[in-house]
Parts: sequence; C-alpha cells; structure tokens
Amino acid sequence: MKLAKRILLYFNTIAVVLLCLGFAAPYVDPTLFWPIAFIGLAVPYLIILNVGFVILWAASGNGKLFISLIALVFGYKSIPNLVQIDFKHEEITSEAFKVLSFNVRVFDLYLWTKEKTTRNQIFEFLEEEDPDILCLQEFYHADQQDSNYHFKTLDTLIQFLDAKNYHFHITTTNKEFYHFGLITFSKFPILNKGVVPFENSTDNASIFTDVLINNDTVRIYNNHLASIKLDKYDYKAVQKLRKNEYESGWENTKMLVKKIKGGFQTRANQAKAIREHIANSPYQLILAGDFNDSPNSFAYQNIKGNLEDAFVESGSGLGNTYIGDFPSFRIDYLFYNDAFQSYNYTTHDVQLSDHHPISAEFSFRKN
Repeated sequence: MKLAKRILLYFNTIAVVLLCLGFAAPYVDPTLFWPIAFIGLAVPYLIILNVGFVILWAASGNGKLFISLIALVFGYKSIPNLVQIDFKHEEITSEAFKVLSFNVRVFDLYLWTKEKTTRNQIFEFLEEEDPDILCLQEFYHADQQDSNYHFKTLDTLIQFLDAKNYHFHITTTNKEFYHFGLITFSKFPILNKGVVPFENSTDNASIFTDVLINNDTVRIYNNHLASIKLDKYDYKAVQKLRKNEYESGWENTKMLVKKIKGGFQTRANQAKAIREHIANSPYQLILAGDFNDSPNSFAYQNIKGNLEDAFVESGSGLGNTYIGDFPSFRIDYLFYNDAFQSYNYTTHDVQLSDHHPISAEFSFRKN
C-alpha cells in the first residue's frame, strides 16, 4: 500500500506540474519558448486528471488531495474559458443586434462533405439566422461561372441577406476570377474599411469595418489566424497517436509537431499585431473570427486583453467549435469591450464546415 501511494503521489506531482505550466501557457510567447504552448492544449484533460486525483485522495481520507486542489484553485480563471453554466436570465433590449461568425470553409468548394448541397445549406442557415452583422472566414467567390459549377456566392448572399453592406478582403486570387478571403456583412451603414497589417505576407488576415449603430461608430474586427495546414499524413499521425500506435521513425509525428509549433509562433505574431491595432482603435469594438487556437493559448490571451468573451459572459456548455480528426477545441470567438453587453451566445449545432458557427446578441450598456 505504501508503494502504491508513492507511485500515485509521483504521478499526481507530474500532473500538477503540467497543469500549472498549462495555466501559464497563455502568458508565454511561443516565439520565445514554444513547448509550453503544447501543454496549454492539454489543459482540459489535465484539469480532469487532477480532479480525479482529488477524488482518489479524498476517498482515502488523505490530505494529499490539496496538492491538486491548490493547483486547480490557482488556475481557476482558466476554467470558465473552457466550460460555462449560464444562470443569467437578463432581458434583451429591443435595440439589441445579432453578430454571427462562421468559417465556411470556402462553401465546400472542393466537396469535402461529398454533398453538392452543402453550399445551399449554408445559405439557408444564414438566411434563417438573419444576423445584423455577419463575419465569414475562408470566404470564396467566383467572378464568372465555371463551365461545370456555378459558384457566385457574393451575388447570392446579397440577394437574400438583409445585411447587404459588405467589406470583402481578398487574400488570394486564382486565374483572375476565383477569390478567397474574409468578408463582413452589415445591416448598418459602413463608414470605413481597413486591414490590420501582418508582418509577413499570408493567406490569413484581420480586417476592420467601422459601422454606424444608433449614431455610434462601432469597429467590427473579422479575423482568420494561421492554421496548421494539416495534410493526410498529419491526420494519419493524429489517428495513430489516438490509438497509441507509434510508427517506426516517427517521421509523420515529428512533421506534425513541427507544423503545430510553426502555427503557434505565426499566430503569436499575428495576435500581437491585432492587439496593437485594438489598443489604437478610436471606437468601441466587437471582434470576431477563427483564431485556430484554444482559450489556453498566447494568441487568445493577447488578443482578448481587457475585452469580454461572449461565451464566458453569456454562453453555456463546452462551446467547442472545431469539427475534425484533430481534437476538438473552442477556436472561434466573439469578444467585445465594456461599451456592450452580450446575450444568448450560441454554438450552432450544424456541421456544414469544419467549424460550428457562433453568434451572440449585443446591446449598448446603460450608463
């Protein structure tokens, strides 16, 4: 029994150290020290593991339960970012407006879903939700009809959306006619448009759109931060790791780690550029988009700063937004400053992309 308790204490100590490092990950720049960013990804599982240790020690009446308990208390601020129970029943004002953010994965242009109706299903979803402000990432539009497939998405959206004003930022153009990028639609008048400059040329972007709401200018940020760009070999490595099947040479696994590391570092630099731009914004703001990073990341913490997270303030459940072979995390966000109050944050249970859409309603705070 003494040996068993020593072994249990040994693993408990490792779990606590890893949890504390995971809690610290949002505050450590991965361009300076990248390994801690990987530990940040494991925080949800490390929390569960340490809760298990608390229960085990408590069941045996052993005071060592405080080893994990103190660590959990130390990182209590991180837990609401991962799971929420909404007890609020606040009345929504008649002046509230709805913001929806969705990475549409180029409207399934390459038929990943093997369903030719996916694009139209996305259109139907957006028409039904009828947001006042709509931020789309991985947007695609063709200026002309392909001989085999008609894909003029922008023209179609303008026809049925009430939010007909738009800011389309193109990051990539193929064959002069096929455009990829981000787009923000608004029911409100657009006063100004711009792009947050990133250090290196990239197919990712952050754009801002100044709109007039109730005689106030509000800056809407729409963001798509760097993804890992996994290929079939990377997904194969993920599947093998899940099954505890390790390849000889570990070549695919090492390449996967290298890509994830590069993603952390690129997003860190992008997040710093966005943070600097937010700090110089002359207007109250709402920020939306796909960060490709978890709430225990440097990118999340750096962009959020003093902003509010709509999931934390008015959401419930786990809020995971990514759909795919890679472990699911909440990587899509809606932030806002203290000029606003959020209601009814929702992670929509539709699978038309590799992301769930998210939305929330906002109103100006009363003085």
